[in-house]
Amino acid sequence: MDTFSVLLLNVSEKLNDKELDDMKFLCQKKIVKKKMETISSPIHLFQQLKELVEISEDDVAFLIELLSTIKRQDLVLEVERYRGGRGAGGERDNLDEAFDIICDNVGKDWKRLIRTLGVTDNTIDQVVNSNPYNMREQLFQCLREWRTKKKDKATVSALVEALDKCRLRLVSERLVEAINLNHGSS
Repeated sequence: MDTFSVLLLNVSEKLNDKELDDMKFLCQKKIVKKKMETISSPIHLFQQLKELVEISEDDVAFLIELLSTIKRQDLVLEVERYRGGRGAGGERDNLDEAFDIICDNVGKDWKRLIRTLGVTDNTIDQVVNSNPYNMREQLFQCLREWRTKKKDKATVSALVEALDKCRLRLVSERLVEAINLNHGSS
């Protein structure tokens, strides 16, 4: 069975009518008005985006952008897992593990780390405002933003380098040790 179609079906089943309307609004410049009026479900929207080659099994960046804009981070994560399973799976799994280690071990200096990774202050402020009382979630969401923006350049080694630049060597060492242990046991 086509895993991309299964992914789109699963995502579409989790979207409500308001979210569909929001995504259609975001796609106004991509889909002509006459076609847009015929779209009545998320799966129809995804089919149209596939026809326009805005999304494909090899390129889900626009889908991630849409879901992120309508604040469905749970679905962003699902799509990222799909993307991670296609070729770069080991690195994606390692990044997920790295994010957990960083979130568990980096304290109040997290913004310095995120800035070192190249995430803008504007993005940091948006994430902080979305999660005002949860520092761990703020850090996690910023790391996800970094991964989405950097795509293939978002690697564990880039994280280790940034941790070292921020003089967070203990976290860096824990990260390297954890990744090596899990790599060795695979």
